[in-house]
Amino acid sequence: MTEDVRRGESGLEPDDFHLVSARPLSDPIPAKILVVDDDPRNLIAVEEVLRSPGVEIVTADSGEGALRHVLKDDFAVILLDIQMPRLDGYEVASLIRNRPRSSRVPILFLTAFNKDDMHVFKGYSAGAVDYVFKPIEPLILKSKVDIFVDLYRKTEEIRRQAEQERRLLMDNLHVRSEKLKAEQALRRREEHQSIVLQSLPIALYTASVEEDHRRLHFTNESIERITGFGPAAFLERPDFWSSRINPEDQERVLIQLKRLGEEGAVNLEYRWRCADGVERYFLDQTVLMRDEDGRPREFFGMWFDITESKQMEQNLLHASKLEAVGRLTGGIAHDFNNMLSVVIGNLDLLKKSIQGNEKAERRVRMALESAQHCADLTYRLLTFSRRQALQVSTIDVTSLMPSLLELMRRTLGEHINASFRSGDGIWPIQVDRAQFEAALLNLAVNARDAMPDGGDLTISIENQAVEEGRPTPGGEFVVISVSDTGIGMPPEVLEKVFEPFFTTKESGKGTGLGLSMVYGFVQQCHGHVEIDSTPNAGTTIRLFLPRSHEAAESGPDHQPSMAHPFGDGRTVLVVEDNPAVRQVAQSTLHSLGFKVLEAETGDEAARLLKAKTDIKLVLSDVRMPGELSGIDLARLIQREQPEIQVLLTTGYFDGDDKLEDLNLLYKPYRATDLAEKIQSLMKTPQSVELENTAIHQAAAVA
Repeated sequence: MTEDVRRGESGLEPDDFHLVSARPLSDPIPAKILVVDDDPRNLIAVEEVLRSPGVEIVTADSGEGALRHVLKDDFAVILLDIQMPRLDGYEVASLIRNRPRSSRVPILFLTAFNKDDMHVFKGYSAGAVDYVFKPIEPLILKSKVDIFVDLYRKTEEIRRQAEQERRLLMDNLHVRSEKLKAEQALRRREEHQSIVLQSLPIALYTASVEEDHRRLHFTNESIERITGFGPAAFLERPDFWSSRINPEDQERVLIQLKRLGEEGAVNLEYRWRCADGVERYFLDQTVLMRDEDGRPREFFGMWFDITESKQMEQNLLHASKLEAVGRLTGGIAHDFNNMLSVVIGNLDLLKKSIQGNEKAERRVRMALESAQHCADLTYRLLTFSRRQALQVSTIDVTSLMPSLLELMRRTLGEHINASFRSGDGIWPIQVDRAQFEAALLNLAVNARDAMPDGGDLTISIENQAVEEGRPTPGGEFVVISVSDTGIGMPPEVLEKVFEPFFTTKESGKGTGLGLSMVYGFVQQCHGHVEIDSTPNAGTTIRLFLPRSHEAAESGPDHQPSMAHPFGDGRTVLVVEDNPAVRQVAQSTLHSLGFKVLEAETGDEAARLLKAKTDIKLVLSDVRMPGELSGIDLARLIQREQPEIQVLLTTGYFDGDDKLEDLNLLYKPYRATDLAEKIQSLMKTPQSVELENTAIHQAAAVA
């Protein structure tokens, strides 16, 4: 029984084992830990973390060295690096498992690279009971190792006690009183073990070796707490257990079970549908028990619910993808957006000079649209990876929706019936208005594509208070639900919908960034996303955005589609290290009626500002060579010349940049965008009059 218990505990987390480890040993049984890593620094670091009384740390810098130690000594646990020369961690683990004496020693894999599901599954198949990912968190590593050391000591203690009692019984076979005392002690120990096992979040079972099906006789009531089914449910029909395995896992699991008679033990990991209809991940460890003559007697196994650890692995995997795409996008966004600024700026200037040439205007318009698509793609990548700064304002969603719904209807077409529902007293939210509108349009377009024959698209808004303690953060949220009556998504697609570049659309009809952008935007707003979808029954995506307690701001004023001169000879200092971008900005400002000065760096701009007294506005890039970046220059002007307005431009936002109180314009920008920003910064009665005149002229032309 004690050996069975030792085998059944290898997948436990620290909190799961609190009852077993509650009573400290007065004289700890010596335990050895084998640490295998080809980097001596890692060996030293792990040894420092795990050093404790009664524990001997044995180190090896190669797989061959580890095997030599395993041949000589018994270990409580083995910490095994995966990436090693000659013999890697998977091969070493397999060799250790194939040796009967060491086949039950728990193995923890240490890795910094192989975090994807394929390698993790490979590790479990090789015999690992758990993973520890580098960089190692000392507290997590020590907690996990302490479990197995404590389990080893208790198993060894029970084994030694059993051996002592056996000798005592043999020596005092004819002394009845001594025999009764030994039986009572044994009974008390068994009761203690039973209480401990019942308190653990595991379910123990036995199964007959004679039957060709898998009827599980659970030895405790924990299975009902885990799955919702009592022990009797697993005996009602032969296929009860197998019928509830996820179809994708079923074939693999059944093949592994067939090898149980030959191998003596298997570790199964699969999804199993519980009584509430929810699939959960289980680790199912099964060993073959033999009688005194070595003949197979029965199977003994343990079920352990690993759903939470699986979800954590998936969250970590998604976070690593976010970081990878962010690094990739950040590396190219600055230069790419600078080049697009040159293209779009020159096309805007060219557009003014060819008015009346319909053919040339059409070509310029097509070029502008294509360049803008390139800019939008970079913007989506930056938004997805949360490296795009938000220009936050407090908005009233219900007042925004009518105009947005009208835009959706024009985009979706006549065969989609779009409607909007809202509760009373909807709270305001703080979001980037442009990104919020883009997120809802993305969801609407995805819904349209899921309804090729037409259908209903419903957007509903409600207030919702989420209690603390749920898997998602608690608080007060405005929930925007986008529902369609389309084809829905199967579970395997649902798991990947927020991954970058994942799409089920035909080649050329989708970038796979729409839902990724929505996910990144909502995360950046400190909210979260929920999605429900059933094949052939539609999809509902809910955006949970935190409530704002500030008053909603009014929407932006209408701006003319053509930028008209309003500079009136005032001086603007353009600070840009890229000559082509600087030239486009200079030409655009000239066309708006400004006098332009140029500086290549922030240091040069600071010198010009001291020498010139007529500068009204500084248009500066954020990232520049020299001691002063654009942000440093803006802070300097705020302190020493606060009457000068500063407008920063950037093609890439780094989380380290602090831009909260600064005016920002993203590259690539249109001439109208630049004009709108400058007008808002340099608002005077004269500029207002010129602006109104320009609007009337634009309306007359239209």
